[in-house]
Amino acid sequence: MIDYESICRKTISVAVEAGHLIKNERAKFRKDAVEKKGLHDFVSYVDRASEELIVKELKGLIPEAGFIAEEGTVAAENKHYRWVIDPLDGTTNFIHGISPFAVSIALMEGEEVVVGVVYEVSLDECFYAWKGGNAYLNGTPIEVSTAPSIHDSLVATGFPYYDFSKTPEYLKFLEYLMRNTHGIRRLGSAATDLAYVAAGRFDAFYEYSLQSYDVAAGSLIVKQAGGHVCDFSGGNNYIFGKEIVACNTMLKEEFTGIVKSHLKEFTKK
Repeated sequence: MIDYESICRKTISVAVEAGHLIKNERAKFRKDAVEKKGLHDFVSYVDRASEELIVKELKGLIPEAGFIAEEGTVAAENKHYRWVIDPLDGTTNFIHGISPFAVSIALMEGEEVVVGVVYEVSLDECFYAWKGGNAYLNGTPIEVSTAPSIHDSLVATGFPYYDFSKTPEYLKFLEYLMRNTHGIRRLGSAATDLAYVAAGRFDAFYEYSLQSYDVAAGSLIVKQAGGHVCDFSGGNNYIFGKEIVACNTMLKEEFTGIVKSHLKEFTKK
């Protein structure tokens, strides 16, 4: 069995190195370097350069590991260990010169995430955790908030940019949250949203149409910070199920119940 803490600390160095590359490129980035992968789905040479750096470094940590990487540098393959990588989460923010944007790296052992690192580039904040350990921000332990109810909570979400089939239900839920919470925030980086839940800055987060590389690292950090993570139906299919809910444990029953009741179409199997 690998040493999760040791792997995590080495992964931090890789994430920070990639983050420095991103920050340096941001200073000279031109929008004409942007390519479209799909509707409102962008990529640049910076995403690819960051992924190339990350993959190269991680290969040396666990040579037998496979990869699930957003820009497809390496095939996923059926490996016992798999790195799950978003080399630049928040590409649209990066393109427009606004924060946040982050590097997200997770290690899965079988179907379980055992290491998670999210490095938010603009503020030089590194959130991380490993199986059996605490969650940290730049070396300081972090915990989820203690907000006791949805009425005391600041909620984060993301807006769909290509799958608009469930917009009516989504907007109704947004209205409910607007009326019954401290407010709603949309940062544009799911990895950062999850890290902020872990640090107690947000009390809850939910989003759909996400990929494994958007949420794998952040979900572990939330759990090791004492939080709750699930899919929209309250189950555990949040890494590959394209929907996620994260909150503190005091909100677990209330918030997951609200999600179920307002987003019924999302949870139909």
